[in-house]
Amino acid sequence: MKYRLTDHTADLGIEVYGSGFRELFENAGYAMFDIITDTNRLNALSETTLNITGEDWPDLMVNWLRELLYLWTGKGLLVNIIDIVSFSEYALSANVKYEPYVPERHLIKSELKAVTYHQISVEQKAAKWEARIIFDV
Repeated sequence: MKYRLTDHTADLGIEVYGSGFRELFENAGYAMFDIITDTNRLNALSETTLNITGEDWPDLMVNWLRELLYLWTGKGLLVNIIDIVSFSEYALSANVKYEPYVPERHLIKSELKAVTYHQISVEQKAAKWEARIIFDV
């Protein structure tokens, strides 16, 4: 399981899982766009590179998801493939494949307004990583 939705009053929460840092952050991005649209219907037509930094793991997660969300809310791009190509402590670089939004072709399931710091957590637990993220809807 890559992620699961969690109950949260007036907002939308997810718990994300990964076998390592790279998979956790890739799965978080995938989960967010899976909430927004049917990612199975997207074609990777174009690609861009994102370079993200943070003060700590939770800050990096928020900054990462905010940058991905901006691709949707600011540029009308729907992401379906994420490949984190490099990372270091509190920084990552990722190639992101996307498709421009076409109303006749894409169903928007949920509108996410923002990624929040409320109850954010990013932790390594034994041999896996877990994150808890709350979105403002």
